[in-house]
Amino acid sequence: MTRLVVTADDFGLSPQVNAAVARARRDGILTAASLMVGAPAWKEAVALAEADPGLRVGLHLVLVHGRPVLDPGLIPDLVDARGRLRTDMAAVGAAIFFSARVRRQAEAECRAQFERFAGTGLAFDHVNGHNHFHIHPTVAGIVARLAREFRVPAVRVPAQRWSGLPAAQAGTALLMAPWTAAARLRFHAAGLATNDELHGLFETGAMDETAWLRVAGRLRRGVTEVYCHPATESSGVLADEMPGYRHADELAALLSPRVREALERAGVRRMAFAEAVR
Repeated sequence: MTRLVVTADDFGLSPQVNAAVARARRDGILTAASLMVGAPAWKEAVALAEADPGLRVGLHLVLVHGRPVLDPGLIPDLVDARGRLRTDMAAVGAAIFFSARVRRQAEAECRAQFERFAGTGLAFDHVNGHNHFHIHPTVAGIVARLAREFRVPAVRVPAQRWSGLPAAQAGTALLMAPWTAAARLRFHAAGLATNDELHGLFETGAMDETAWLRVAGRLRRGVTEVYCHPATESSGVLADEMPGYRHADELAALLSPRVREALERAGVRRMAFAEAVR
């Protein structure tokens, strides 16, 4: 049997994202959302989740390209002059790996985000990372410890099959494979479950109906996650930070009768992480 987790990332980033998550859960195939607890509309997202117990919510951990939870003065090496988390991922990753001081700052910010999520009263369904930064070897260790401490049942690993992909995407998948495999081993060693496969990595911003119908024909047994970025419209912070993303098309795909029917024909059972990994 294929157990399918359908996740919307960036829950709490904007009212447009929040509205899309609520509608896709109510009227579509969405089963879970990943909450950014430092984002501008995170409190509204929590209220929507509280109003819909069927929506399972996990933590979307943000260490790059977003707003921190801690005062920027406490994590100076992770933020830019505006007090926002840096966007130069390679440099941040190297600093976390080589500098004990930066590692302490990264762990403090991660803990603050876990604590804020726990303080909402929502049950952790899963944890993952913005830009998949949680598979960074040092960050993966931090996430494993905190997820175990906060009793998180599962962690996403961005393990998308490379076969059948265009050459450039296949190369990226192969480059990520050792990092993903190492992170999976670390999460399993901590007693955390993971998805077997993932789709959406190479459809980011374009997980539309066509992409969904293609994915529906490739699903295999086990736990598969498909993640996406729906919103009612690409305006405000979404237009600024995600140029080219087709948020409304991704929402339409989650509401599509054709997609629902394709998944039903494939014998897929949709659920959230906590249920899928039992």
